Amino acid sequence: MEEKECVKCGYVCNSESQNIKFGANLCNVCIKFAPNSELDFRSYIQEKIDKNSVNCFRKYSSSSGENQKRGMIKKASTGKLMSRPPFGYKFDNGKIIPAQNWREVEEIFEAFLNKNISLTQLAKKHNFSVNGLKKILTNFTYLGRVKFNGQIHNGTHQSIISSTLFNHVQNKLERLGIKKQ
Repeated sequence: MEEKECVKCGYVCNSESQNIKFGANLCNVCIKFAPNSELDFRSYIQEKIDKNSVNCFRKYSSSSGENQKRGMIKKASTGKLMSRPPFGYKFDNGKIIPAQNWREVEEIFEAFLNKNISLTQLAKKHNFSVNGLKKILTNFTYLGRVKFNGQIHNGTHQSIISSTLFNHVQNKLERLGIKKQ
């Protein structure tokens, strides 16, 4: 792991805690106070501070966003969704379950796979935008899974479609050159 020194305070950062701004390396503490204007930034880094004077901030320097993301990764790994339920599902006592319109999801997948119909036509038929339809056709939630941070976990909810149907739809989207969401 490569280590670099923060240009503001001199703290030696490992590669995980290095932040580059305007070509300069900063630690996690100094980056939080760095101005966004390059001129102001150059002035900022000229005002050196002692790394020991900011050590009290260092142990609390992980941002709330980082803490939130760690919590979300943990939640996803237990099979829970990070957002509202997708079309075809609803919340019931804190769990997602198939909604009354869940069969429409299956119809959308089957129509896209088995009929000579464009995404635009299918989207109009079901009152979606084309992007909204693409999100449905590529959403792992319908398989009973949760996708978050590039990883797929088994969900705690019931699937609406089979993995065979989902995979065939993904293959058709790829053949047509339609990018995944």
